[in-house]
Amino acid sequence: MKSFTPHAVLTFLTGLAAALALSSSAMASASTSSAPAANGHPPIRHVFVIVLENEPFQTSFGPRSAAPYLAQQLPREGALLRRYYGVGHFSLDNYIALVSGQAPNPDTQDDCPVYREFVATGPADRYGELPGRGCVYPSSVKTIADQLEAKGLTWGAYMEDMGKDPARESATCAHAPLGAEDATERATAGDQYAAKHDPFVYFHSIIDDAARCGAHVVALDRLARDLDAAATTPNFAFITPNLCHDGHDAHCANGERGGLAGIDRFLRVWVPRITASPAFRKDGLLVITFDEGTAADACCGERALPGGPAPGRFGPGGGRVGAVLLSPFIRAGTVSDRPYNHYALLRSIESYFGLSPLGFAGAPGVSVFGADVFTAAP
Repeated sequence: MKSFTPHAVLTFLTGLAAALALSSSAMASASTSSAPAANGHPPIRHVFVIVLENEPFQTSFGPRSAAPYLAQQLPREGALLRRYYGVGHFSLDNYIALVSGQAPNPDTQDDCPVYREFVATGPADRYGELPGRGCVYPSSVKTIADQLEAKGLTWGAYMEDMGKDPARESATCAHAPLGAEDATERATAGDQYAAKHDPFVYFHSIIDDAARCGAHVVALDRLARDLDAAATTPNFAFITPNLCHDGHDAHCANGERGGLAGIDRFLRVWVPRITASPAFRKDGLLVITFDEGTAADACCGERALPGGPAPGRFGPGGGRVGAVLLSPFIRAGTVSDRPYNHYALLRSIESYFGLSPLGFAGAPGVSVFGADVFTAAP
C-alpha cells in the first residue's frame, strides 16, 4: 500500500474542495432558468396585462356569458381568480391604481373630462398617497414604468386605435393639452381610442419627456412586431383595447357589436399571439381583468385617499370582476378563491422585478399572487 506525505494529503484535499466548489457553482448556474425566484415566486420576467371594461364577475364569467372564449376556454388553459376586485368607479381611477397605487380622487372618479393638473392639499402619507384632486399627477408621484426604467428594465403601453385620427390625437403618448377638454371621451367611427383607459398619460413623470413617452406609449399595432423576439418584448406590457373591443360600448361607433362579444373578438386575436411569443413561453404571465364591476364591494382592506371620497363612490370598492391568468407556471384549470384587487396585481408585478410597492400596493391586507395561482412547477 502506497504511503502519502502530509504535503501530498493537503494538496489533494485542497484540490478536492476547489473541484466541489466549481461543481456546485456550475450546478447552480445551470438551474437558474428553472429555479423559483428568491422571493418564492416563479422567475417571471415578462408580464402582459389586458384591461377590459365595466362587467361584474357573474356576467363575464357566468354560464351565460356572451364571451365564451374569456369565460370558458381561457380558464381551462390557466387560472381563474373568482375573488378579484376593482378598486373604484368609474374607469380612470382603476387604471391609475393599477400602475401607481394611487387611490381614487373626485376627478379621476369622474374620468377627467377636462385634462387638468392634480392639486395637492398636503404631503404624501406613509404609503405615498398624495391627497388632493385632479388628473395629471406631479412628477413626485411615480408609476411602475418609472420603477422599471430605474432598474434597467423595459416597459410598453399598447393602445388600440391611438393616432388613427391625427386631427383628434397624436400617434404616440396621446392626451389633451393641459386644461383642455378630452376629445377622446367620444368615440368616432374611425378612432375609438380613449385616453381615460391609458393611465400613463396622467403622470408628469412620463409625459414631461415627450420623446420617452412617445417611445413607450404607442399604438397596439406595434405589439405584434415587439412579440417577435424575447429581446424586443418589454418586461411589462400594458394593453388597452379600443372602446369597442374592451366592452365599454355595447353599440360601437363603427357599427360593430361591442360589449362582451367585442371583448371575445379581441382576445381571440391577441391572446394566441401573446402566448405563442418567445418571451411568454420562456417566463411570461398574462393577466386579463376588468377595471370595475357594477357593485361597490371590495376586499383586501380597501382604503380611501386621505381626506378623499369612498373609492367606490357609493361603497368601499369597485366590485368583484374576476381575472384570468395564463403562464407556463400555472397549471391548466386552476381556480383560486383568495381575495385580490388591482393593488394586489401591482404589488405582485413589482415583486417579480424586485421593486418596492407603490401607494396602496404596499398597504396591509394586500397580497401577492401565491401558490394558489402558480400551481405548475417551474
